[in-house]
Amino acid sequence: MALIVQKYGGTSVANTERIRNVARRVAQYREQGDQVVVVVSAMSGVTDRLIGLAKEITALPDEREMDMLLSTGEQQTIALTAIALHALGQKAVSFTGAQAGIVTDGTHTKARIQDITPDEVHRALDAGNVVIVAGFQGATEDGQITTLGRGGSDLSAIALAAALKADLCQIYTDVDGVYTADPRLVPKARKIAEISYDEMLEMAGAGSKVMQLRSVEFAKKFNVVFEVRSSLNDNPGTIVKEESASMEDVVVRGVSLDKNQAKVTVWGLPDVPGRAASIFNALSQSAINVDMIVQNASHAGGNPATDLTFTVDKPDLLKAGKVLEGLQAQLGFREVTSDEKIGKLSIVGVGMRSHSGVAARMFTTLASEGVNIGLISTSEIKISVVIDLAQGEQAMQALHKAFLE
Repeated sequence: MALIVQKYGGTSVANTERIRNVARRVAQYREQGDQVVVVVSAMSGVTDRLIGLAKEITALPDEREMDMLLSTGEQQTIALTAIALHALGQKAVSFTGAQAGIVTDGTHTKARIQDITPDEVHRALDAGNVVIVAGFQGATEDGQITTLGRGGSDLSAIALAAALKADLCQIYTDVDGVYTADPRLVPKARKIAEISYDEMLEMAGAGSKVMQLRSVEFAKKFNVVFEVRSSLNDNPGTIVKEESASMEDVVVRGVSLDKNQAKVTVWGLPDVPGRAASIFNALSQSAINVDMIVQNASHAGGNPATDLTFTVDKPDLLKAGKVLEGLQAQLGFREVTSDEKIGKLSIVGVGMRSHSGVAARMFTTLASEGVNIGLISTSEIKISVVIDLAQGEQAMQALHKAFLE
């Protein structure tokens, strides 16, 4: 008998027929004698609809109330999934994140898991139940409901698998696994049988929509091996695990295009120690994640100055603008501009560590396509560039052809 944690994303529970499909799949594992914990997302489109309703009222809704609102999406799904299992003659019980023992810090809309005490989950499993847990959410020690950020159901599943010492963790989605590129945009993209935590981390950070970045970080930290596979068929998926020697034979593992980034430039920032630190501290305190950063020499009224450019997630752009507006008088910069029509294009692969010329080949390929590069960021196993979003898909297809076909 195995203890299995399964996560089903929004498209896998998009309607009642798909919820029945999930229930049938779970029931098969129960009939084999396995204990099953199911983590579910809100039904496809529900979270966006709730966000839309809030933004009809105000552009920047209160974050505590947004957590109260958005947490209801997953609560609908857990109840419907339990009802579907009951209809199949299976014992099942649904839990919110808080009831499952997921304790977070108090950062609303992007909370971090601090502890999991799954005593109630164990008791329900021992009583013969399938336990269905609302993903994407938890609660602070004093009972305030929090959410874990976009894609947070992945994190819920990985964290529960670690806390429960599960034998198997499966992340079910609407694709067969992790591909060398988005197969909807690159027809020749191929499914990857195995990928390392580090490669998956970089691909998630580069905009691959398969897994939430923090969930992969958590899996790597606690060595949770997991499989990404489709809920719509029985094909084998992609195993995400610790790096092996054979993985280094592949120079580039995948190409990603992140369309969810925005570029912010602070113009004429006085070139004085501590000015940039003040900006990034203020953004951090507002739970705004900054990705790529470039600083250039400038001149403001004849005084030494710099222009500071960085990228943030598009949903955080308005909040970042408010933070910077509040700093302008104190820090003395000239103005702030932003650009949402950008894309972050990345190539990823552990084999890049031991192969030279990868950057040169990437930049030559983009130049041949007439693609101009705005910002560049590198790590041992990733190269990312900011480009015009209108050229993003063309550029991604060109890089896939250059490295992976």
